[in-house]
Amino acid sequence: MARSLYEWLWQHEFWLPPGITWEDMQESEDTHYPQPRDLLLSIPFALILVVIRCAFERAIALPLSTKLGVRDKQRPKAQPNPVLETFYSTRRKNTKEGELLNLAKQCDLPVRKVEKWFRRRRNMDRPSLSKKFSEACWRFTFYIISFFTGLAVLYDKPWLWDHRECWTGYPQQPLQPSLFWYYMLELSFYWSLVFTLPFDVKRKDFKEQIVHHAATIFLISFSYCANYIRIGTLVMVIHDASDCFLEPTKIFNYMKWKKTCDSLFMIFSAVFLISRLIIYPYTVLYNTYYYSMEIFQPFFGYYFVNVLLIILQLLHVFWSCLIIHMVYKFILQGTMEKDMRSDTEESDKDEERDKIREKEKNGITCFSNVTSNGYIQRNGSEPLDNRAHRANSHAKER
Repeated sequence: MARSLYEWLWQHEFWLPPGITWEDMQESEDTHYPQPRDLLLSIPFALILVVIRCAFERAIALPLSTKLGVRDKQRPKAQPNPVLETFYSTRRKNTKEGELLNLAKQCDLPVRKVEKWFRRRRNMDRPSLSKKFSEACWRFTFYIISFFTGLAVLYDKPWLWDHRECWTGYPQQPLQPSLFWYYMLELSFYWSLVFTLPFDVKRKDFKEQIVHHAATIFLISFSYCANYIRIGTLVMVIHDASDCFLEPTKIFNYMKWKKTCDSLFMIFSAVFLISRLIIYPYTVLYNTYYYSMEIFQPFFGYYFVNVLLIILQLLHVFWSCLIIHMVYKFILQGTMEKDMRSDTEESDKDEERDKIREKEKNGITCFSNVTSNGYIQRNGSEPLDNRAHRANSHAKER
């Protein structure tokens, strides 16, 4: 059964244009083509990148954050409470009013203290500023290396300047060593992001990030197996261009260098919108959809790779909407709005509001006690007890 599945999966009709079979893709001493088994190398390479990242963050990023004045906010810890901890471990979202009342009765605590406990407990799970800084430093370092590696690899390649060259001789395009290692570098990095996804900073577009990583891995893997190497290298270098500006924007934001952060954010926005909404559709989508048809007829691989590329473009549109909204706020307010994808920390302002409410409540209680004891009213009228005493004396006189 496994052999039948293997033979069905690797039918040349799925992977190669009409008229081309696997026999036409046989290697020789001087000619090498992409082999699916090569992709297995990306897994150990990804694990090596994870180890390098951990060493980089501990030895370089964390000390650098301290020297640059990045300080973690002191967060008050939630007091140990087995009942609340059990409930929190099963449901980390904001609790409903009825659930708070039940928990307050079980713990014999005021509802306001239970709310405060959940606020502090959620804040304990939120990533620290130094963790965000370290993660941004690692990604910035990788994107810089990857982007300039891509430029160095593609600079003398004809398809970088003439996009029709992506399909010249396809699929019998020999795999060059530089292209192989560039592919392994990119694929290993995205596998490493998948491995560290549970431990990385979670943002509001977490689900979109999962879709993005899955689509990217599938796209890189399929393009390698089907020898879409040339179009794949264009996709990767276009994506790395804007990411080189995104991560330093985050870094300066964590350092609270507002002017530098705002300037980099505007540069990043321009590069992102131009590269993802203009260059990518023309260089990649139009290229794969129209130019490829000048060489061969449509087949399964043609449709599949275009679907993956369109999924990436839909994600580009989603993130572009967020960026345009932030640019709009920047133009109106003159400063960059916080990252809309970030999870906002429940600060002590909520607790301060609770204290103000308690003071107001105590103030009202004291005021009611004062008025009930017969002291002078705010309007200057006499106390009620004195008025009653005087009325009784007048009645006795009568």
